[in-house]
Amino acid sequence: MNKQFDTAIVGAGFTGLTAALELARKGQRVLLLESDTTAGGLAGTFEFKDGVKIEKFYHHWFDNDVYVPQLVKELGLEGEIVTMPSKTGMYFNGRHWRLSTPLDLLRFKPLSFFDRIRLGLLVLQVRRVKDWKAIEHLSIREWLEPLCGKNVYRIVWQPLIENKFSVFSEAVNAVWMWKKLVLRGSTRDAKGGEQLAYFKGGFGRLAQAMVDEIVRLGGEIRFAEPVRNVIAQDGHISGLQTDEGIVNAKQFLFTPAFPVIASIFDGTGHQEWLTQMRRVKYLANACLVLELDRSLSDTYWLNVNDPGFPFVGVIEHTNFDSPANYDGKHIVFLSRYLAKEDPLWSYGDQDYLNFALEHLQRMFPALDRSWISDFRIWRAEYAQPVTERGYSSYVPGRETPFSNAWISTMAQIYPEDRGTNYAIREGKAVAHLMLAQQSK
Repeated sequence: MNKQFDTAIVGAGFTGLTAALELARKGQRVLLLESDTTAGGLAGTFEFKDGVKIEKFYHHWFDNDVYVPQLVKELGLEGEIVTMPSKTGMYFNGRHWRLSTPLDLLRFKPLSFFDRIRLGLLVLQVRRVKDWKAIEHLSIREWLEPLCGKNVYRIVWQPLIENKFSVFSEAVNAVWMWKKLVLRGSTRDAKGGEQLAYFKGGFGRLAQAMVDEIVRLGGEIRFAEPVRNVIAQDGHISGLQTDEGIVNAKQFLFTPAFPVIASIFDGTGHQEWLTQMRRVKYLANACLVLELDRSLSDTYWLNVNDPGFPFVGVIEHTNFDSPANYDGKHIVFLSRYLAKEDPLWSYGDQDYLNFALEHLQRMFPALDRSWISDFRIWRAEYAQPVTERGYSSYVPGRETPFSNAWISTMAQIYPEDRGTNYAIREGKAVAHLMLAQQSK
């Protein structure tokens, strides 16, 4: 345990993996420390009891994303990318509506014809915003309602925002929504459809390919080894304390959520900096993954806009990636963002399944428990950073009070929202920053 590494990285999500890969390619002796048993973070995979593999939390990327396909190409795996049209829809007022193309939108009768036009023109209005800081002081509602009208907001956007951000739905600033609309509008093809991409076998398989390459280049990865605290003196870190002993390195990178990083640095002083990290709020996520012997519908991403439905949507993964790749099974994700104080957070797996099925059977009356071959529930305590008004003024940057330590997390990619594509971008950027600092 007393080896000397050039760089020690805490967290083997895609930011940590990418940074490690960049540094290892430059000849550095790199060590990754991961508290989980697998790499990939929220994009890590698991196996159902029959051996079918899938991500713990649903993942895809857009056809205009740059950094994921670039990384895949660097690894020589570009043949493993599959691109497919997205089938999206909405469940509203007891009915399923297809919303994949502009023509689908024109058929969406819950909105008046005038409101359908307003909704369709929203992306054009959104693209007029060139300086996102000009709307950072507004909530999503305060910004969006004047653009699309109260009725469109109430039917289309409000249920989605409330399910996404739970108790923080009125606190999140407008930039989050602005960026989502700009990005989604730019992924449309000539016919108005949307193309999405996926890595064969899942993002966990891509993470493992990165692990293999890092090790091939001389790096080391230790799983199930959480970092407890840092050993620091005079503005410099000399080591990390783990349950297995002390890890020594010249430079350090921390990639978990801010509260986790703050707990690692407790006792080092610098209370203002620690308070700044703890100022950023997070929502947890509980994701139910169902393995079914038949399909629920032909829609991949079904937003649910009926009041009282407690999930962001119904994501039937095998309407995107073929069931043939999952031993003929049908995989469905039900994701719920919630505060840890929500009673659902402490539900046991079977109680949570019962709760979910009660609501799911409202949408799909034919659904029976006998359809379920297996299920898993995955929980992430810090799944979604909450970008409140004026977020850019208080979110910490990459630098720390320590001359040889940096942080890079999903809460720092703002104004973009968290995602694998941006995790890869940030991993590359912070690695280059560290290399530049070391060369001084």
